[in-house]
Amino acid sequence: MSEPVLRIREAVRGLVVDSDDRVLLVRFDFPTRTVWAVPGGGIDAGETAEDALRRELIEEVGLVDPDIGPPLWDRLHVFPFINGLFDGQHERCHLVRVDATFEPAPAFSWEQLNAEYIMAMQWWSAAELRAAGVITAPRSMVDLLDDLFANGPPAEPVSVGE
Repeated sequence: MSEPVLRIREAVRGLVVDSDDRVLLVRFDFPTRTVWAVPGGGIDAGETAEDALRRELIEEVGLVDPDIGPPLWDRLHVFPFINGLFDGQHERCHLVRVDATFEPAPAFSWEQLNAEYIMAMQWWSAAELRAAGVITAPRSMVDLLDDLFANGPPAEPVSVGE
């Protein structure tokens, strides 16, 4: 018997970091868990990854014309989508630097964001994330942030787990 073929959605995310080394995370409240993650989402048919990231950052946090930096990590997350269309997601996360004065103002309404399970957004320092003990995606986010702030972006994207 052959292994089932997984339906994996391609996605892109942006680690939005301000000049005070805080990261902007969105809180997803799924039926089975709550997780804080970087903004982003699926790459639509005919879109480049960069176009998708620009669209997602406008929709989710209101960041227009972002300076998309180097890729930081790749993540394959296998989980059944609530809508049943996919069995998981492969995502690449890019560094996106902003000034500390940037305040999120999503193009999407909160009703639209809530429909995508986004219920909140917040700036976090690595120390605040560590102290809060919240679940992040990827789970190793605090360690990834510590490395980024100590050593700068990796020469090649790092493969991260859940």
